[in-house]
Amino acid sequence: MATAMESIICSICLDLLKDPVTIPCGHSYCMGCIKDGWDQDDQKGVYSCPQCRQTFIPRPVLNKSTLLAELVENLKETGLQAAPPAHYYAGPGDVACDVCTERKLKSVKSCLVCLVSYCETHLQPHYESPAFKKHTLVKASTQLEEKICSRHDKLLDMYCRTDQQFICLLCVVGEHKGHDTVSAESERTERQSQLGEKQQKSKQRIQKREKEIQEVRQAVKSLKNSAQAAVEDSEKIFTELIHSIERRWSEVKEQIRAQEEAEVSRAERLLKQLEQEMSELRRREAELEQLSHTDDNLKFLQSFQSLCVSPGTEALPCITVNHHVSFEDVKKAVSGLKSQVENICSLEIVNISVKGCTCPETRPEPKTREEFLEYSCQLTLDPNTAHKYLCLSEGNTKVTWSNTVQSYPDHPDRFTNCHQVLCREGLSGVCYWEVDWSGKWVNIAVAYKGIRRRGPEEWFRNSNQAYCLEFADTSCSFYYNSKRTVITVPFSSRVGVYLDHRAGTLSFYSVSDTMTLLHRVQNTFTQPLYPVFFVFHGSVKILTPTQ
Repeated sequence: MATAMESIICSICLDLLKDPVTIPCGHSYCMGCIKDGWDQDDQKGVYSCPQCRQTFIPRPVLNKSTLLAELVENLKETGLQAAPPAHYYAGPGDVACDVCTERKLKSVKSCLVCLVSYCETHLQPHYESPAFKKHTLVKASTQLEEKICSRHDKLLDMYCRTDQQFICLLCVVGEHKGHDTVSAESERTERQSQLGEKQQKSKQRIQKREKEIQEVRQAVKSLKNSAQAAVEDSEKIFTELIHSIERRWSEVKEQIRAQEEAEVSRAERLLKQLEQEMSELRRREAELEQLSHTDDNLKFLQSFQSLCVSPGTEALPCITVNHHVSFEDVKKAVSGLKSQVENICSLEIVNISVKGCTCPETRPEPKTREEFLEYSCQLTLDPNTAHKYLCLSEGNTKVTWSNTVQSYPDHPDRFTNCHQVLCREGLSGVCYWEVDWSGKWVNIAVAYKGIRRRGPEEWFRNSNQAYCLEFADTSCSFYYNSKRTVITVPFSSRVGVYLDHRAGTLSFYSVSDTMTLLHRVQNTFTQPLYPVFFVFHGSVKILTPTQ
């Protein structure tokens, strides 16, 4: 029976079929529902069934199904109602209809006036009865209680700009009397306009960053190409240098070998001469030996006379031989050349650098307020860090000194001695924020989260974990680790703070018609920085980009 009943329900409007038509795939719809759906497909020229997704070309002709129309009419006359399909009932995670008494259907809308969620059937009176004309319908929600004033049980349809919170009409004439209040719809319209501007600026920033990314990528590509070319050129030059040194080494080797050959040739000539003289001496020695043994006196005396006048009786010439032919001069010359080459390489290698294609490591600091606001960030004060004499308001964006103790619970992050408060947000990129200050004594600073909560180093100006700009009466000073720098340029009650964490830049500006630099810090930041404030007889308000 359920299947039969489902066949007379339009799956588009979830109601009984009106002027039922059956399309070629066999599914049936209200003629108006399927016609409206197919009208949107005219540009594509392809038409499909909403249930089975079967496509049709060309557009099928729609003819009323008389049989289905009669069946629907019979059901209406007998008072029978079609049971909805199982997938129309509310399940886990769905918003159930508050009016259904038995098995609850899925809600399609919630009424902010009735504070009730309705299924399609029970929602009809809101469409048909003039009594519900001014009711506001929204997408079905289980959090309707959040839209009701906890004090007056009225709809939060007003907005207090002073306290930046939603209120009801009774709040307007009560505790928010005299505040800048508008309807939530008006505030939405204005914020919608601001959102459009922010979206436009966001798109511009995205386009700008995309352009910068392309430039950096192109620079990286160019750098790689240049580096590769430099490597190849250097390799070629060093190869030529090596070949040149090898040629010089060949020349030196040839000179050494030539000197060796000359010395050896001279020594060999001398050796030959000595060997010849040695042979002659040995021959004469043999003759003398033979003469000494002869018995013939006549022959002895005759031979003795001839041997005494022979060249062998003359003194031998003195022959000097260089036993230590040295190549030390050559070694010294080559060693000196080596030292000179190494010195030249050591000196010249310092001058070798990559030029012409560099990737920018840091972005230039903005100049105009509009450029600074491109990096604006949203900040909120952390109540768990606020000193007991500091009062937070306006959605935790304003801190005011009070002479009465605030009822803050104990917390390990709370400052106990100095009138200070830390923001929730830790900043590690490029950020900009503005504050308005007033009063007798105010510090605007940034600090590491680990700054002490007790003791002398709790105060920002005494710590090496914080950078502090101090306004006291008519003077302005910068403090870091108890060291004071007096600021002499004129300043206003509005201060802008610019942080480029990666570049290690922190700048404080006086904001008026122009941006006046009060002080700039250049350091290496090792952790995220948290905006912090010290207030005594004064107040500090964190501003939004539109304020």
